[in-house]
Amino acid sequence: MLTSSDILLITGGTGSFGNVTLERFLHTGFFKEIRIFSRDEKKQDDMRQHYQTDKIRYYIGDVRDKRSLDNAMRGVDYVFHAAALKQVPSCEFFPMEAVRTNVMGCENVLDSALENGVKKVVVLSTDKAVYPINAMGISKAMSEKVMVAKSRKLNSMSTTGDNNISKTSLLKT
Repeated sequence: MLTSSDILLITGGTGSFGNVTLERFLHTGFFKEIRIFSRDEKKQDDMRQHYQTDKIRYYIGDVRDKRSLDNAMRGVDYVFHAAALKQVPSCEFFPMEAVRTNVMGCENVLDSALENGVKKVVVLSTDKAVYPINAMGISKAMSEKVMVAKSRKLNSMSTTGDNNISKTSLLKT
């Protein structure tokens, strides 16, 4: 149950999903703080200028670097993991970059969330992961596999069968 004392972290928070999610929750009583985590300092500065509120905290970092995630994750209650390489051509030209960001980055987010006692993590995906025929779809399908494997491990350790990891598949990227 969301409360006014909860903290939300959005990885890839300067992207389109991050902006919409921030708009949705900023003026509700649900979160005392919303953390925007991204590697794009220009977009963070643009957001800082636009919103001008102390309710938003900005963290420069990359999901590939677990230490930067650990710093942003301290004290967080909920995470929307939206950081990813999403452009099909970029992933085709640089498939290992897609693996590092989409697969290893997802694992870093989940590990950091587990280590920091996060209540719930929502991992965003794409319709291209359903029947992957390109590097982007394959890397997002693998990130889903990572999420499911972590969730399964948590379920085997839990006495209630509940876990704090869930998947959201977006129909449009």
